[in-house]
This record gives sequence, C-alpha cells and structure tokens, in this order.
Amino acid sequence: MRKTHTDFEATKRLFTLPGSLIYLDGNSLGAMPKNVSERVQKTVDEQWGVSLIRGWNDHGWVHKPSSIGDRIGKLIGAENGTVLCGDNTSINVFKALATAVKMRPDRHIILSDTGNFPTDLYMAQGLSSLLEQGHELRLVEPEGVEAALDETIAVMMLTEVDYRTGRRHNMKSLTAKAHEVGALTLWDLAHSAGAFPVHLDACEADFAVGCGYKYLNGGPGAPAFVYAAKRHHEAMTTPLAGWWGHETPFSFDLDYRPASGINQMRVGTPSVLAMAAMEAALDLWDLVSLDDVRIRSVDLCELFIAEVERRCPELTLASPRSAEDRGSQVSFHAEEGYAIMQALIADGVIGDFRAPDIIRFGFTPLYIGPEDVVGAAEALERILKERRWDRPEFKVKAAVT
Repeated sequence: MRKTHTDFEATKRLFTLPGSLIYLDGNSLGAMPKNVSERVQKTVDEQWGVSLIRGWNDHGWVHKPSSIGDRIGKLIGAENGTVLCGDNTSINVFKALATAVKMRPDRHIILSDTGNFPTDLYMAQGLSSLLEQGHELRLVEPEGVEAALDETIAVMMLTEVDYRTGRRHNMKSLTAKAHEVGALTLWDLAHSAGAFPVHLDACEADFAVGCGYKYLNGGPGAPAFVYAAKRHHEAMTTPLAGWWGHETPFSFDLDYRPASGINQMRVGTPSVLAMAAMEAALDLWDLVSLDDVRIRSVDLCELFIAEVERRCPELTLASPRSAEDRGSQVSFHAEEGYAIMQALIADGVIGDFRAPDIIRFGFTPLYIGPEDVVGAAEALERILKERRWDRPEFKVKAAVT
C-alpha cells in the first residue's frame, strides 16, 4: 500500500464492524460510524424530547438541508449554496431533470446510457410521459455517449460510475462536449461522492444528484442531495413546488413564489432524525483527505483484482482494468453469481449480486484494509474450489440481492 497522510487504521476504529466480518458492500450501504447512534439519541432525547416544536428554531433543524448540503458540497467540488440535502435520489433526479428540460424548451431528447441506474431511466420515462410534449429518452452504449451528442439533445443524464461494473465516465470531457452542442448535463454521483474527489464546479457540470447511504455512510435511506450550478439559479424553476421551497413558507401564501437559489429545490419537511445521522457521518470527512482515499482505494482494488485472478481463474473481470476508468468497486462475471455471493456472505465476507451474473465488491478505505482484501479473495477461492455455493439454500433469491 502506498503511504498517505491519512491514518486508515485510525479511521477504521471509528466504525461499528461486527466481529471478524469483512464488509465489501459499502458501495451499497456504508458501515455505521460509531458517533451516529449517540448523535441520533441526543437529537431524540435532548432536542425533540425537550424542545418539541421549538427545535426547528432552537436547534437549527430548519437550516439542516442547507448546512448539510454545504458539507457534502465540499466533497463533490461544489461551492456553498449550490447543494441541498434532502429527499431521495429518485425524487432529486426528477426535480433536476425536469428543471433542466424546461431550460431547453426547443429540444426533446434526454440522452443516457444502458449502464445508467434504472431509477434514473424510469424518472426520465415518467417525466417524458407526463409532459406529453414529444420528449424521448434515448439510450446508447456507455462508449457511444460522446458520439451521440448533437444539437437535438436537451439533457445528457449519466451516472458517473456504473453501479454494476464500476466503469467511470469522464465528467469533464463529456460535460464539455455536451455544452459544445448546447445540451445541459445531469450527473448521478451515487457511486462517486465519498469514493474519490469530484469536481462539479471545475467540470462546469449543470446539475447533479447523489445519495447519502453509500460511501457517505449516512445510514439506510439516508437523505440524498441535489446540486445546481450557481449560474443557473436565476433562470431555473423546479417542477415540485412544495411549501418548504417557497420564498417565505411561513407566510402561508396561497400562491407559490420560489425561494432563491438552490432552496427552491426543497419540497416537504426535512427528516430531522435522518439528518442527524447524516450530519454525524460527515464528521469523519473532517479527518481525512479525499485524495488519500482515492490512492488507497486504487491500491485495494488493484490488490483484489490480482488476488482473485490468481486464485479464481474461472471468474472474468467485469470492471475496467485501468484504475483511471474505474470507481471504487470491482466486479466479476460469475455464472452462478447469486449462489456464490450467498455462500461468501455465509462465510463472513459481504459483497452483493447484480443481475444477470455480476458479483460486486465495494472498497471503502475508511474501514477496509489490505488484510480484508486478501481474506476476501481467500474465501472466494475456497468457495469456488469446494463448490460451497452449490447448495439449495444459496440459490433461493431474497427480496434484496
């Protein structure tokens, strides 16, 4: 492992990790930071329990979407006042996409790729149907995005890191190409934020969304986030005119007037307890360098690829071999992938499965080290050599894979 300024042995001690378990699924749900339970309990007992309704003012609950949004913004290269924390990724995709489409009224094509996460595509399909103005979602292979950009495109909507393979788009070059043809961009950072440095402002991205429960470790169903570049704040109008996005919500006007800037992206009442967990999880990022996280992530992924290919030649690498083209996960094709993953989980190594044949492993340097990587490869080798996966109980698919 290359030397970094961040002490990853120290950061690992800040997480709750059961026993000898090797957790390689932080790209699906991050592990729990130890300070989260105390922070949530304090919010329940000392804020809600004592202040009741006064907590909105006394404890700044009303401002949490903005203050937490600014903290997330520091991790994704966004200036203060451009990121809002709240809702979930799907809702934020709808808000950002509808806002962007409205800014290009003479165009009707939403361009995305076949590697995009399905919820983003569903939202685009639903929005197109709702508008009934001839909008169309156009899908191309990931490698064909740049060539598909032309003057008919209203919005290029991409997930930066493919959820199945970890393949990574070049945000800067694709955004520049989209702008050359007059299109706006919407980036999904679900597998980017907290995994490596993101530079939304420097790349001149227009809009972005992301979730808080993967590499940001905000907990199951943690609030998501939405970004809008400051240059668009005066021109944009969000389609979901909720009362928290009103200019003066507590004037209770019967007519909607949008708040200024990113605050118009607010919709309903923020989830204060979930925000408390999210805020506590973000405290860890005050202790680490994202550049160090990326260096360590690449080293861990490279080690895992080498170990698995040496031990398990029957598996085929599904992720890009070049680290520059990969996020912080490694995936392999496996014919009996679901059963293999269930056997691996039963052996104390948690990854996950994505249809049709992907076994997927996420690398979160804050709590994963080289010893975990080697241990996981050894377990995978053992399961394949001894065919431990070939049991009926490992082939019955659960609701969540």
